[in-house]
Order: sequence, then structure tokens, then C-alpha cells
Amino acid sequence: MAKAREIRRRIRSVENTRQITRTMEMVATSKLKRATDRVYAARPYAERLGEVIGRLVVPDLRERYALLRRPETIRRAAVVVMTANRGLAGAFNVNLIREARQLIDRLRGDGAEVDLHVLGKKGISFFRYQREAIASERTDIGDRPSAEDAASIADPLIEGFKRGEVDAVYVVYAQFRSALSTPPAVMRILPVEPPAGAESTAVEYILSPSADEILDRLLPLYVRNSVYRALVETAAAEQGARRTAMKNATDNAGEMLDVLRRSYNRARQAQITQEIAEIVGGAAALE
Repeated sequence: MAKAREIRRRIRSVENTRQITRTMEMVATSKLKRATDRVYAARPYAERLGEVIGRLVVPDLRERYALLRRPETIRRAAVVVMTANRGLAGAFNVNLIREARQLIDRLRGDGAEVDLHVLGKKGISFFRYQREAIASERTDIGDRPSAEDAASIADPLIEGFKRGEVDAVYVVYAQFRSALSTPPAVMRILPVEPPAGAESTAVEYILSPSADEILDRLLPLYVRNSVYRALVETAAAEQGARRTAMKNATDNAGEMLDVLRRSYNRARQAQITQEIAEIVGGAAALE
């Protein structure tokens, strides 16, 4: 009887866990739809902005604009690591942190110092545990990042790059390809480099105001937009990873319940058989 009671307690515990994971899966599915809408809305603007940058930026301009200058060697680099504030998303945070560690080790191996800027409690906890010096940390950016959030991250880095405090700025984020494919990626946002396929072409423009003033505004905007895209893609990837993890947990709980119920039925059957045998034995002893 004790064994049957123990199995029954485990069944109730697994049923409660399955209810929680199923609810979290439904919440993640709801958030994923809104997050993917933001990703798809941000991509056309970013692509057009990249095309304009590719057509306006020519090699002769690199010495005139601070955000285009390429240092001969990278002596100091800033690395922005985007992670989540919460777990229960499978290997989502682990993959991002691993990608960041590889980038940091590669930069240090090339002789560069690294300024670490971490977004999300998971990344902050890891790098604190590793006793890494963190230049800045943010936990206030939720699953609905805005352009203002991106500007608050990008603007100090832009100013530091202009003053020559850092020679390059990298962002470690999660690419959102689909709900099932969210690989970590590294993007260099400074110095500004036109996206692949957006080569400069001979296109005549009527510019107003001047070309210099346009580029002065366009280059920082391009950096801010790159950070914004990384934020919204990471937010969508987090919800996709969480939905997948919670669905797997719910399915595993269902399989475990099937096994436990079979075990419970066998235990009950053995108990009933034993009771019948005791009754028959007692009756036989009285004859």
C-alpha cells in the first residue's frame, strides 16, 4: 500500500508540473507572435537603410567620418552580450554566453583588451561568477525592446568610439530564423561596414541638406538600428526557445505520467491479489 501511495503522490506532482509547463508554453506562444511581428517589421527598414549606406559610403570617406575609420590594430574592443532575464528556455542563454566567451577569448588572444557590456540577468550572473569585469549591465529591457532602448545602449558606445576609447564594438545576440532555429551570432557594429551585397554603385542623388550632414545623421542611426534589430531578434528567439523547451517538458511529463499510471495499476493489482490471497488463506485456516 505504501508503494501505491508513493506513486500516487508522484503522479499528482508530475500533473502539477505539466500544468505549469503547458501554461508557460501558451504564454510563450502568445509572446512569440508579437515578437516575430516586431522582427518582420524591423527588417525592411534595416535593409533599405543598409542599401543607402552601401551607396553613399565610399572608401574616400573613411578618414572624414569617425564611425567609418578602421584602426590598423584593435587594442580595445567593446562586447555587448544580450541574454535573457529568465531561464527555462533550454540552451538559449548557454549558447549566447558560449559565443560571447569565444569572442572574448579570440580578442584577447589577438592582444586586445575587452570592455564587457551585459544585458540580462543570466549573462550578468555568469560573468560575475567568472569574476569578469563588467563595464555596464542592464536588466530593464524586457521582451518588448524599443528604439529608445537601442539608442541608450548604442549612444555611449558611439561616443566612446569617436573619442578613440575603443577600436571596435561587437554585439552577441540570437538570430531569429524560426521558432526552432535561434543560433547565436556576432555582429560588429563599429566601425560601420555596409552590409554584404550593398556595394557602392554609381547612383546620382539630389541631396538636401548636404551629403556631410546626411551622413552625420545616417551613420549613428544605422548603428542604433543595428542594435535595435539585435534586441528584437534576441527577444523573439528567447520566446521561441522557451516555447520549444516548455513543449518538450510538457510532452516528457505526459510520457512520465503514462509510466507512473501503469506502475500504479500494477501496484494496486498486486495489492488486491495479496488481499484476496490472505482472505482465501484465512478462510482455509478456519475450515
